[in-house]
Amino acid sequence: MNTHEYQAKEILQEYGVAVPEFGVATKHQEVEHIIKKLGLKEAVIKIQVHAGGRGKGGGVKFAKTPEEIMSMSTQLLGMKLVNNQTGPGGVIAHKVLISKPVDIEKEYYLGAIIDRAKALPILIASPEGGMEIEEIAAKYPDKVLKIPIELDGSIHSYHLVYFAKFMGWTGDMAKAGIHMAKAVAKAFIEKDASLLEINPLVVSKDKKMWALDAKLSVDDNALYRQPEIAGFYDPTQLSHNEVEAKHHDLTYIALEGNIGCMVNGAGLAMATMDLIKYCGAEPANFLDVGGSATVDKIAAGFKILVSDPQVKAVLVNIFGGIMNCATIAEGLLAASSEVAIKIPLVVRMEGTNVEEGKAMLAKSDLKITTADSLEEAAEKIVKVLNGNSR
Repeated sequence: MNTHEYQAKEILQEYGVAVPEFGVATKHQEVEHIIKKLGLKEAVIKIQVHAGGRGKGGGVKFAKTPEEIMSMSTQLLGMKLVNNQTGPGGVIAHKVLISKPVDIEKEYYLGAIIDRAKALPILIASPEGGMEIEEIAAKYPDKVLKIPIELDGSIHSYHLVYFAKFMGWTGDMAKAGIHMAKAVAKAFIEKDASLLEINPLVVSKDKKMWALDAKLSVDDNALYRQPEIAGFYDPTQLSHNEVEAKHHDLTYIALEGNIGCMVNGAGLAMATMDLIKYCGAEPANFLDVGGSATVDKIAAGFKILVSDPQVKAVLVNIFGGIMNCATIAEGLLAASSEVAIKIPLVVRMEGTNVEEGKAMLAKSDLKITTADSLEEAAEKIVKVLNGNSR
């Protein structure tokens, strides 16, 4: 789950990371309150959305007077950001962060992620900040440091000494930087994060170290033990279909194709999408209903697919190991009784109670193209999509 910048900063503050004073506003009156509370004469104003590229998209402003803080904040509230991270639909900013400015001397990068290749958490640091870490690695590969984080959130002392030297810090700066690194590592582990990033981490001209921007993403599967972060969930940053899927506990990711996919199991879902692409079309989504989905969950997932104007055909591909094929059929029939299905539907089912499931669909009024294998299902859905005979 993604969080907003101000939420990530609140988490960092819990671990002793210095963050410039800020307030968060959702309406005009709150902006006025923040100006008075923080005694602001000037401020940095940033839209709060689950996407990067805010500065390039016009979502970050520097106000030089209290009047400008008011006017700029009001302009940014309700702004829609559209870029490669948001997709063509964009995301709307319902909140703005208003922060005291920092007189920056130097920018750095500090973050933590899971290294999938090594299967361990790592700290990533660079003396070059203010850019995406991928851009830093591409332009300055020798200026990116990776050091392991222990599973208790600690970092070996010799790694921290090398880290400070790599960043070019000595004396009090080294102590402050090491404190930051230790705090990020500990927060990353204890909050079940998949990403925790400070970019930029800055040193001000009065030689203080600040987390100027922050990003936090947390593993969805760990939210049950992170109630504070679970409460950060913001449905306004998701599409209607994604909100509905989350409400019904479905694993759903929107893509850019036009063939809707309902599958059980992540591996089968990936194979289905690969075969659709191999056959010359594009999947519109990743939808995994899981191995123990109920009729209601199946119906909800199917309604999400057929209500999406981007979806021009639907492929249901089920292997009933744990999943009961009759449950899938019942869910499809339940959904068809609530929404009109006007697009082609291809169904491939194998496994538990498959004959019962097929019989239920055969007796229905649904116009269904059936398939016996995964490859046949992919070929048929592409043919149907292209208007060829069934």
